[in-house]
Amino acid sequence: MADYSIWVLDYAAVEKFPLSVMLYGPQYQGTRKLPYAYVLLKGKGETVLIDTGYDHVNYGKTLADLYGVTNYHGPADVLAECSIRPQDVTTVFITHAHFDHMGAMSHFPNAKFYVQKREIEKWVWALTLGPEYRFLVGAADPADIVTAVELTRQGRMICLDGDHEDVLPGIDVHLAADTHTYGSMYVTLRNDGERNSEDVWVFAGDLLYTYDNLTGLDPASPEFVPIGLAVGSQSNLIFVSAEMLRAVGGEQKRVIPVHEHRLHSLFPSRRTVAGLQVVELALAAGETSKVG
Repeated sequence: MADYSIWVLDYAAVEKFPLSVMLYGPQYQGTRKLPYAYVLLKGKGETVLIDTGYDHVNYGKTLADLYGVTNYHGPADVLAECSIRPQDVTTVFITHAHFDHMGAMSHFPNAKFYVQKREIEKWVWALTLGPEYRFLVGAADPADIVTAVELTRQGRMICLDGDHEDVLPGIDVHLAADTHTYGSMYVTLRNDGERNSEDVWVFAGDLLYTYDNLTGLDPASPEFVPIGLAVGSQSNLIFVSAEMLRAVGGEQKRVIPVHEHRLHSLFPSRRTVAGLQVVELALAAGETSKVG
């Protein structure tokens, strides 16, 4: 039986997102839907989020409007679909500092946050550069960095330096430096609690946008194709993709890209009244399904 229940929760979407950003290389090949989502884990006395979404106000709203985000719903409404309140969240893992992953932290008053030290340090550095370097700070809300620093002062933001095992029981984090962002990380869940687990899940943040990053578009000739947006290198993204896939023994569907619009067709799911998907990956003992 699983130690943690796992849900992927949509909170907004870009209806027409360029395929050339999701997959490096295929120019002029149209668009796909890009859900905005975060992951909820519940078990071992913990209520855990992997990323927090964003707040649809101020510069967060400006960025969302720029990227064409629609159907936004805040954490209280989204988490209620799993009978969770924002104040119930005990731990948050921030995969990277883009606005749609590290915004809305103020909605979680009782949570402790984990992020890579390199991610915070390098974003602060990048924000000191002139406007001609603005590509390096794209998709980030400087107010989120300020919030992270304030949470550090409060003792609620923990900056990790590289890989760490059992940050919570069965939950490990892995640095993916100079990939999508300066200090992106992915989260591994060993959902049976064993060191040599047979029930591993990987939550990829934005190291992947789609399963096609693990396979390419030609079923007859599989290949790793990195995402098309990086301040680091596509080479690093390819090697991290391979690393994540090895962690799950090659079972691709256990590497979870939260922006993948096909998740709801691969796992049990439910479409909410708001038109958002609740995707259920696992249920811990005693937990009731939120999609049945």
